[in-house]
Amino acid sequence: MPLRHACRHHPRGETRGNELRANVMTSMDPNLSRRAFLRAGGALVVSIGAPLALDSAHAQGASGAAAAVKPPLTPDQLSTYVAVNADGSVAAYFGKIDMGHGLATAIGQMVAEELDVPVGVVRVVMGDTATSVNQGGASGSTGVQLGGRQLRAAAAEARRVLVEMAADRLGVAADRLQVADGVVSAQNDASQKVSYAELIGGRYFDVRLAWNGRIGNALYAPGKAAPKDPKDYRVVGQPIKRDDVAPRVFARFDFVTDVKVPGMVHGRMIRPSVAGAVPVKVDEASISDIAGAKAVWNQGFLGVVADKEWDAIKASGQLRVEWSQAKPPFPDQAALYAHIRHAPVRQRQAEGRTIGDVAAAFRTAARVVEAEYEWPFQSHASMGPACAIADVRDGQVTLWTGSQKPHFTRDGVAAILGVPVESVHAIWVQGPGSYGRNDAGDVAMDAALLSKAVGKPVRLQYMRDQGTAWDPKGPASIHRARAAIDAAGKVIAYEFMSKAFSRVDVSYDESRPRDTLAGHLIGVPLESADGFGVPEDSYAFDNRHTYWETIAPLLERGSPLRTSHLRDPVGPQIHFASESFIDEVAAAINLDPVAFRRQHVTDTRDLAVIDAATEKAGWQRRASPRNDQTGSKVSGRGFAYVQRSGTRVAIVAEVEVDRSSGKIWARKFTIAHDCGQVINPDGLRHAIEGNILQGISRTLWEEVAFDMQSVTSVDWQTYPILDITETPEEVDVILIDRPESAPSGAGEPTIRAVAAAIANAVFDATGVRIRRVPFSPDNVKAALS
Repeated sequence: MPLRHACRHHPRGETRGNELRANVMTSMDPNLSRRAFLRAGGALVVSIGAPLALDSAHAQGASGAAAAVKPPLTPDQLSTYVAVNADGSVAAYFGKIDMGHGLATAIGQMVAEELDVPVGVVRVVMGDTATSVNQGGASGSTGVQLGGRQLRAAAAEARRVLVEMAADRLGVAADRLQVADGVVSAQNDASQKVSYAELIGGRYFDVRLAWNGRIGNALYAPGKAAPKDPKDYRVVGQPIKRDDVAPRVFARFDFVTDVKVPGMVHGRMIRPSVAGAVPVKVDEASISDIAGAKAVWNQGFLGVVADKEWDAIKASGQLRVEWSQAKPPFPDQAALYAHIRHAPVRQRQAEGRTIGDVAAAFRTAARVVEAEYEWPFQSHASMGPACAIADVRDGQVTLWTGSQKPHFTRDGVAAILGVPVESVHAIWVQGPGSYGRNDAGDVAMDAALLSKAVGKPVRLQYMRDQGTAWDPKGPASIHRARAAIDAAGKVIAYEFMSKAFSRVDVSYDESRPRDTLAGHLIGVPLESADGFGVPEDSYAFDNRHTYWETIAPLLERGSPLRTSHLRDPVGPQIHFASESFIDEVAAAINLDPVAFRRQHVTDTRDLAVIDAATEKAGWQRRASPRNDQTGSKVSGRGFAYVQRSGTRVAIVAEVEVDRSSGKIWARKFTIAHDCGQVINPDGLRHAIEGNILQGISRTLWEEVAFDMQSVTSVDWQTYPILDITETPEEVDVILIDRPESAPSGAGEPTIRAVAAAIANAVFDATGVRIRRVPFSPDNVKAALS
């Protein structure tokens, strides 16, 4: 079975976890407010008064005076992030979301730790624009790194304010009070005590924070209180189990596809068979026999709605449409990499430090090692195609979305409809997962336009072929690397270049219609952006230069080959090339691949993960390849190490290669992982396992197929992924916990090292260097021959 249908261990790592029961509740009533939600939970939270100075808020709370005015939902208000309910439970309002890593559990641990309450009383409410501010969505492995940092600071500040309130209530100095399980008591007299619920339960904090004036991933608004010293942790660092797994296993968990709104109709989009074609004639009479069927046509935008979902599906196939003549400028797929090589450069940029005189070093080199690597377009191919429900009526918009960035999706829907942002309420409900900019953003815009056109709530779900063929793609690329070696065998210069389609041809969020398929099809002005990247490592060479180049998209508007973010945007392809090449240089000078890396790596944390992974894997020093195996099946080991935004990962991969069939089995992985402070080791290990599995799939199987008219990868047969029978027999994870270092993210770093580790293991086993992904059986047999 394809692993995207497995429960926990599949290539996307999409266990699809969340704690958003609030959103399941609000999905039944689009007018349910934050206050109504809390009341429904038996814990109404009201304001403790008009805005007050930072240190005076607790005084009015202690007096028991309460007003029905809530402080505004702004980044500089403590009430934006934390509330204590009347029953003593805690609501943590998280402006990001969890795409499957159990992030809500980790955030709950951080809040519970700072507040000194049991972790079980903390409920994390995620991604609802009515209850949280924009913290940047799920992006860049920043859930704990940035979003958790803010919630931790808010919880610490809430504890400070509550302790001061208790000092007033008990007549005991704040520094002589202690907190346990949400109860504040005197250190020398436990009978003098008061609970958080008694102090403020059911009322809002009205405390201003020191907001830095920025939103999104940079958002950080600390209070006066300093978070705990890690040596005092009792909850953070513990393997707290997720409570959202059992409901999924026993089918008691609602996804965005399960949302039902009174009076809603069902929609389907109609896409052209030739990319770039637009409708020139639509015969709505052709669907007149279908109850409630209606076509919605606006320039290139074409969809249908009907009272029942099956009727909408029938209408989408039955509607007679005359399409314009189009000839998209797609090359034959076999010529893709030649196209990239020869296409004009749209932007060129060097990143990082350029050291020394690279050109001069190459002129004096005794030997030059060089290689080129190729990476295909890849699809998100999420477990299910995207779905959204939009209700556009009476000047108000309610949107249920599975997008990674519901706040940005709200902004984009407001823009495409031409309404104020304040009139749009976006509610995040778990979808099929994506790890990047998949089709969830597109479906939200499409649903909003359909709803506006028919004046009813519209539930729109894409079909499988649309979800796979028309989602934004991970960009195809080529990578060239050179190393200059002197007569003594020393590497004296290193040069690395990537040339590719941009990773932000369409942006990774949905805040602008120009970055969505709906915007393209209704003719909004476009602005394709440029961006790629260079390797992240700490290799020191006397002369070093790395840079990237981007080229224009194949089709400017309405393309199934639009490129954007796919998990660890461009990291896997860059490091497939760079770490494969480092391995090639080691082989060229007949050195053990790990020993060669240790000669050049300068960062002590990098060296620590390299040593931890190789020691655990029992790495024996020798040069690659083995050259000691006969027969059809051979085995090998490969190594790769990477950095990503402060996180370090080292991988030892052990593979078996069947030379007769071309089949590769990535049998075992040993991973050392340093992402700073570990919040929940259990969740972290699962996140790393998900990275490994998706990385194997993208390395061995995944490649978008297309012809000169459109994308032809439309299902699991034409876009194959890792099969459950191909999973490793062992994934051994070593966590290097650094409580003194801020968390630096774990949702993406591991995946960028997987392809290179496999490639280096295949070379070790066969002596053949494969420089093009995917390593499918046909491609491997061709390389070995």
